Amino acid sequence: MVIRTVLTGLTALTLTAPNGFLAPIEWGGGPLTVDALPRVVYTAHRGGALEVPENSMSGLLAAYERGTAQVIDFDTRILRDGTPVVMHDATLDRTTYTSGPVRRLDRWGWLAVRLRPSATVPGRWRPERPPTVAEVLDRFGGRIMLMLEAKDPKSLEPLARLIRARGLTRSVFVNTNDPAVARRAHRLGLLAQLWRSKAQMRRDRPKEWASFVDVLDVDYKARDSDLLRAVNSGVPRVWAHTVTTPQQRDRVLRLGCNGVITDAPGLLSRTPVRKRSTAGA
Repeated sequence: MVIRTVLTGLTALTLTAPNGFLAPIEWGGGPLTVDALPRVVYTAHRGGALEVPENSMSGLLAAYERGTAQVIDFDTRILRDGTPVVMHDATLDRTTYTSGPVRRLDRWGWLAVRLRPSATVPGRWRPERPPTVAEVLDRFGGRIMLMLEAKDPKSLEPLARLIRARGLTRSVFVNTNDPAVARRAHRLGLLAQLWRSKAQMRRDRPKEWASFVDVLDVDYKARDSDLLRAVNSGVPRVWAHTVTTPQQRDRVLRLGCNGVITDAPGLLSRTPVRKRSTAGA
């Protein structure tokens, strides 16, 4: 049994691991890993972007404490000095009070950036500094499965170093839209995740990826035949993005997907999953 510690503010109980890294007390003999995931998995996309400020530490913390998802997703970019940070867009314009490319900043400039909470997100949220990838791994790594999307392929090696240094190679999915990058992630000893759009899925041959992809991340809007081809590809986990309604969820589960990536994990967790059929078996 994994014991979850209630976080107060942004502080968690920790133990010192043999390598000096402060390990979460929940680890016990080791971190929570992919092997502990249930049969049907809910992933909070960008922390659950319809319910919390996306890619923010407070939003990720809320997603963790609410317990409505087994995986927390966030996006990564890389600064000009090589520091991996948490941000979806290539520019700061949409989600912060600053403008311009993320890559123009170094880690010291990053400290001055403040996220601008969206008016469409329920609740009251304060402006806050966007986190670095290291900060997110240190806060949540080993307590819950994490999914990070490497928006910049050049960041793969720095991300791998951060993940390996914390003993989290079985606790973090590394997501990309490029099969070649997914193969590189696999060769680096990481859990490789490959996302595909509705258009891409029309011509994909996902069986070719079964040897190195741990999660095939498919577009829920794809045709039934394309979803079934993914489900029957031999890739062990086929999760559908970005699901926001129970009807969308029920369709992809009925077709054989074993997980959903959602902006509304709270909503979906409150509604029952309809019985799955054996379609495509």
